[in-house]
This record gives sequence, structure tokens and C-alpha cells, in this order.
Amino acid sequence: MSFGTVVVVLFAIAAVTWLRAQKLRDGAPLGGVGSREPELEREIQELRKRIAVLERIAIEERGGDQLAREIEALRD
Repeated sequence: MSFGTVVVVLFAIAAVTWLRAQKLRDGAPLGGVGSREPELEREIQELRKRIAVLERIAIEERGGDQLAREIEALRD
């Protein structure tokens, strides 16, 4: 998997998450998402784990230090 592929996958995950959040925000009652909050928290944790795995795969493939610095720079 190339670095470009990893970037596209991460972007897709972020876009889907953002779209879901927008949809929930539009349809959610005043005061938050209510009963779906635990489900959403679990989903966020799962997505964070997936991103960590993708970062690890990308770092292993490309010579860790340089890619790790690039990933950290993108977080800022």
C-alpha cells in the first residue's frame, strides 16, 4: 500500500465520519444525540484504531522516521 493510498483511505474515513456527524446534527433533538451517544463513542474508538493501524502499515512500508514526521505534521 503506497502513501497515497493511505492518505486516500484516511480521507475517506474522515469524510464518511464527518457526513454522518452532519446527518446526526441535522436530525438530532436539541441537547445532543441522546441514546446514540455510546454507539457513536464506540464508532469513534473503532475509527481511531483503524487509523492507527493504517499509520503503522504506512510507516513499516516506507521507512518509519520520515513518514512518522509527515503524519505528525498533518495532525497540526
